[in-house]
Amino acid sequence: MKRALFLPLALCPLFSQPAALRLEDLEKMALASNPAIAQAEANLRVAAGLSKQAGLYPNPTVGYYGDEIRGGYYGGGKQGGFLSQTIVTGGKLKAARKVAALQAGEVETSGQIQRVRILNSVRVMFYQVLTAQRMLEVRQNLAKLAADAVQVSLQLANVGQADRPDVLQAEVERQQAKMNLRIAQSSLEAQWRVLAAVVGKPDLAMVPLEGSLEPIPVLNYEEWLEKTLRESPEVRLAQQAIERAEASWDQARKAPIPNLELYGNLSQNFEPLETTQHATGLNGGVQIGVQLPIFNRNQGNVAAAKGELESAKQGSLRVRLQIAREMATMFRDYDSARVMAEQYKTEMLPRAEEAYRLYQGNYQNMAGAYPQALISQRTLFQLEAEYVQALENAWRSALAIQGFGLMDTKVMPE
Repeated sequence: MKRALFLPLALCPLFSQPAALRLEDLEKMALASNPAIAQAEANLRVAAGLSKQAGLYPNPTVGYYGDEIRGGYYGGGKQGGFLSQTIVTGGKLKAARKVAALQAGEVETSGQIQRVRILNSVRVMFYQVLTAQRMLEVRQNLAKLAADAVQVSLQLANVGQADRPDVLQAEVERQQAKMNLRIAQSSLEAQWRVLAAVVGKPDLAMVPLEGSLEPIPVLNYEEWLEKTLRESPEVRLAQQAIERAEASWDQARKAPIPNLELYGNLSQNFEPLETTQHATGLNGGVQIGVQLPIFNRNQGNVAAAKGELESAKQGSLRVRLQIAREMATMFRDYDSARVMAEQYKTEMLPRAEEAYRLYQGNYQNMAGAYPQALISQRTLFQLEAEYVQALENAWRSALAIQGFGLMDTKVMPE
């Protein structure tokens, strides 16, 4: 079957240069340029700093010590320095370090979730632009077909084989094809702008994308549900929340354990001795104290930490149930789109191609009317447009599944 040639995308005026971009190129751009990645890295540094701070020991206190200081001829009193230090007991510092380290782990996992979302958004937009490129080719072909149909209709009208309504109908269809072509061009431009923004380069010049919409990935529901529940960073984040809540509960229970408060001073005693009238000399003193947990035993914080732990456990269960529900919905859409695309590819398009070939042969052999050949060719290209749309729907669903459902709704059509 002879078809009108598609305009190569590298030569299309929408593109400023012929160099093509692959999906891997765009993913690298996003990881290097998207500010959300840099923000996640900064948040991780914040968490690491807080984790380090949580494990530091309290600083000692030093200062001046004076007692019974008086003037006069004899002078007297004590003057010197003191040192005090809090001795943290009960493993409270270790508990604080553990809580902070687990919080840092949650921040890191949140950053991984953001990274997955960005990469998934890049992949979705890559295939949407790829679809828009292919749809533009189909619309260009349909526009050329409609223009040819007008010329043939005029020629047939001149020899009395077509009426005025036939010519008018052909002209209307040509205008529709031109309008659809402009819409396809605008759609490609809009999709490219979104893709450029997702990769963090809004001024990225439009170029062709190197890739294919076929074949569609073959995915199994049970395998991907198990994989998602095992490897999804959302599941890992929910489990980390449980671990951090357990550590916080342990920290809250250790908080009432009294710390030791040590105090020591060393001073020069200027009081004269009665026997020699010389200054007494160096004196020292030591104090050791603890705070008695009588009224405040951290009861409220312990209860709150226990409640947080129970909430985290329920939250983890909720996440797993939500993933199962969303996976079922995504596979419903995926299976429907894949079946539809397969039906177009193996059933409808081959029959439409054969019908067009037969009608075209009949017309060339003067055994059939031109409108029949025209209608069959128009039907073929319209089916191709629908097939391309089915491929996009199947890829979008497949990418959502492979991306653990972590999709940016702003780049996902309703």
